[in-house]
Amino acid sequence: MDVKAYMVEVGQQARAAAAQVARSATSTRNLALLAMAEALDVARQELALANSRDLEKARENGLEPAMMDRLELTAARIDDMIAGLHQVASLADPIGEITNMTYRPSGIQVGKMRVPLGVIGIIYESRPNVTMEAASLCIKSGNAAILRGGSEAIHSNQAIARCIARGLAEAGLPDSAVQVIKTTDRSAVGELITMPDYVDVIVPRGGKGLIERISRDARVPVIKHLDGICHVYIDSHADPEKAISIALNAKTHRYGTCNTMETLLVDEEIAEDILPLLGQAFEAKEVELRGCEKTRAVLPRVIAATEEDWHTEYLAPILAVRVVSGLDGAIAHINHYSSRHTDSIVTENYTRARRFITEVDSASVMVNASTRFADGFEYGLGAEIGISTDKIHARGPVGLEGLTSQKYVVFGDGHVRT
Repeated sequence: MDVKAYMVEVGQQARAAAAQVARSATSTRNLALLAMAEALDVARQELALANSRDLEKARENGLEPAMMDRLELTAARIDDMIAGLHQVASLADPIGEITNMTYRPSGIQVGKMRVPLGVIGIIYESRPNVTMEAASLCIKSGNAAILRGGSEAIHSNQAIARCIARGLAEAGLPDSAVQVIKTTDRSAVGELITMPDYVDVIVPRGGKGLIERISRDARVPVIKHLDGICHVYIDSHADPEKAISIALNAKTHRYGTCNTMETLLVDEEIAEDILPLLGQAFEAKEVELRGCEKTRAVLPRVIAATEEDWHTEYLAPILAVRVVSGLDGAIAHINHYSSRHTDSIVTENYTRARRFITEVDSASVMVNASTRFADGFEYGLGAEIGISTDKIHARGPVGLEGLTSQKYVVFGDGHVRT
């Protein structure tokens, strides 16, 4: 295959399809999503067979158990994809919404209208259900999508792609509105991220290495976050019961997610009182603690933390713990080491909470809540395409609105500028 020629053809078709999807009615796009759900339900055996081929190949290649688990397309995961399509179809359509309409002294009316981004390229690894999640969000928000899944899921992704095509056809939309790349050649990714004539934005979903490479090489804007070094700061004015509950949930609810706490900060005024309780709680959960000198003075069995620990996203039952000099120390630590993903303060002091959310420069900043809430569904977005720690356009969980932009609209009645 001539990968460059293939990708140019995919890009041209996506650009043409994007215009059709953008002008389609909400009811048409919803019909496509519901038809995709029906197609998935009918194709369960086809999906299982395709997935078994991927799993067999993965076993031959010695894919690690965690990746095997993510690759498997179980009946329950197919059910989740179907439920997700119904959920996205039920969400409010952001396209065409006009806001901030005001009269100017000249007599014209000026406002902003929400519009699709155009063509969205999504690059992801392992999980074939992401194929349908990404397709549904892109179609609902009036965009076309080019999807490049991991080579280990090629057969599963192509089977899902056929269900997507059936749903689009049922609604009268072009099947090129969602294209799943058919080649496993890695050069396809290089082409996709360097086609600004055909692709408006890239969304990478995967490991830090993948995202770093795309951020470095892309000639198309990228919506991304590199890692999730999230903090919980327990203030001297915290309720101890709340603090322990939040810290435990933020770390142990799930270890392998980007919104899991990786560093716990404790105000030095309460360290001697609360650290023993925290130590017992984390020991019961078999979490390895790595602490600063002040932490180890209270908990001698804790492993000594290194500078690298404050920079590390463990994605494992390991937690860095640091005693800080009050709110100033916590904010300074977070703004230096945080990946700008999600950071939380536990305090009963309103003034300190206000200062924390004002001065901590992260995409999500929380008061008396677990960092695990940093999620599109939990935020009421219905679903998310990913999380962005950038400061331009989308920031935090990226749902339908994050896959749109705004343009100015002006209404006059023969008005001319004088």
